[in-house]
Amino acid sequence: MSATASTILTSSVQGRLVTGTEVAITSRQHEFTIDEPESLGGADRGANPIEHLLAALASCTVISYQVWAGKLGIAVDSIDVDLEGTIDLAGFFGTDETVRPGFQGIELGIRVAGPASEADYRRLEQAVAEHCPVLDNLTLGVPVTTSLEVAPA
Repeated sequence: MSATASTILTSSVQGRLVTGTEVAITSRQHEFTIDEPESLGGADRGANPIEHLLAALASCTVISYQVWAGKLGIAVDSIDVDLEGTIDLAGFFGTDETVRPGFQGIELGIRVAGPASEADYRRLEQAVAEHCPVLDNLTLGVPVTTSLEVAPA
């Protein structure tokens, strides 16, 4: 299927500084808070941005397994994921310019249960690896265009 107007989805999110490192996020009718833990200068009023990145990958993985199981006709009783990412804060704080500010790596563990064969679940794993949008963005990258508007004080 080629990309047409009916297959294009544009998502948007708005963020606003509340105080300290607390950020109020709005996406469609949903609102949530992102903050840093106290050890990083925040008030710990919500999961931090890198935890949300892991959560995005976790949820997209589970959803992709569910969708592709249906598309492939593979029965699934449960899908559980565990993610862990390691980050060197020297990159974020700029104390070591040789360290990138992002994750050094992410470990994604997936447990699927159901009546299908292991071969079917391996086929499902491959389909998800090829079609999970968040996994695609993380492993292949996505262009980001930034613009800055400076408002008068």
